Amino acid sequence: MSLYLGIDFGTSGARCAVIDGEAKVQVEGRYPWNMVQESDLPSCWYQALLTLLEGIPLDLRQEIQAIAINGTSATVMVCDGLGKPVGTPLLYNDARGASLLEQLQKIAPANNTVLSATSSLVKLLWFSQLEFFAQAKYFLHQADWLGFLLHGQLGISDYHNALKLGYDVEKLKYPDWLAQLDVAILLPKIVAPGDAIAPITPEIATRFHFPPDCLICAGTTDSIAAFFASGATSPGEAVTSLGSTLAVKLLSRHRIENSRYGIYSHRFPDFSKLGTPEDLWLVGGASNTGGAVLRHFFTNLELENLSREIHAETSSKLDYYPLLQPGERFPINDANLQPRLEPRPENDVEFLHGLLASIARIEAKGYELLQELGADKLSRVYTAGGGAANDKWTKIRQGYLQVPIVSSINNEAAYGSALLAMWGTNR
Repeated sequence: MSLYLGIDFGTSGARCAVIDGEAKVQVEGRYPWNMVQESDLPSCWYQALLTLLEGIPLDLRQEIQAIAINGTSATVMVCDGLGKPVGTPLLYNDARGASLLEQLQKIAPANNTVLSATSSLVKLLWFSQLEFFAQAKYFLHQADWLGFLLHGQLGISDYHNALKLGYDVEKLKYPDWLAQLDVAILLPKIVAPGDAIAPITPEIATRFHFPPDCLICAGTTDSIAAFFASGATSPGEAVTSLGSTLAVKLLSRHRIENSRYGIYSHRFPDFSKLGTPEDLWLVGGASNTGGAVLRHFFTNLELENLSREIHAETSSKLDYYPLLQPGERFPINDANLQPRLEPRPENDVEFLHGLLASIARIEAKGYELLQELGADKLSRVYTAGGGAANDKWTKIRQGYLQVPIVSSINNEAAYGSALLAMWGTNR
């Protein structure tokens, strides 16, 4: 039996999923993050990786043909010539390099994804100013380094992780303007997500009883792995993530880049198993509204009980913009946009109805904006995240989106990475 392993290094912990050739889950594993000092991140990631591998039943490990790993987008590090981390990695949301944006704006094209305080390239510039940078040889993303631990090849990344480094995902090469930075470090060689990089190292194969010819594939980011897991495959299909924040991704034949709204496009690989005739574009944006606002006012149990009493067929007259603090990025770009959560009715059911309807309006406006900028017409929305389980919210959203809304086939990014390993090795 051929099995495939996907590993997800997300914001709350690491997870794994083993699937068979029919994409059915055989086993899953979890490794939650505890309070970890930044300086201990590499050792924590390493321990999580080994723990997940060891937790897979031995009889399944012996049948795994390929492995793919996803990591959080723009979580980066520098390493020496042996792959040992130099200094402390910078996480996906680390914005300490914001002061270097002015330097980048002089050379990077307008609207480029690197023009963000948290981009991989801004973080590379930040690293280059530090004393320890002289010891560094390779610049790697989280998923790159974790893959190296399994295949032993340094300096290889995928074009999903490399987008925020400035890699041109349309021409599939580093742009000429990037050379103007003159940073003395090796940028990773870029391959397609799912491409086989090398067999598993003999040390890991022997220790965990993997087949010696088990292939380690190029990975992806956590959000794209979650998109793979959803089941969306055709232009016009989209995934809304109803987690702490609201994120939308729409599969399109047209690439959209607009830094004003934080919109950028990932190249969506052509996997013959998906039936896509050519590479498509995964166009996305993220709002600051979402589940965190709901949990600010209600417990999970209250949300469940109050939702049952909502009459989803009746429109709410409340017009909110649910934020926990000032500032919005998509579909409105206004760093000073104030939360609008008044008036609050005495009836909690009415209040929750207003919150759910307002977030649904923002979701609909997000998709409208993507289409106004040239993305394919929305045809179906898959839903991931905790909000996917709220039937009343789904009915409310249906009224605004006017397209079918379905639950994702699987909500786990680890499952998406397992699919990537299977698709990549069976192209």
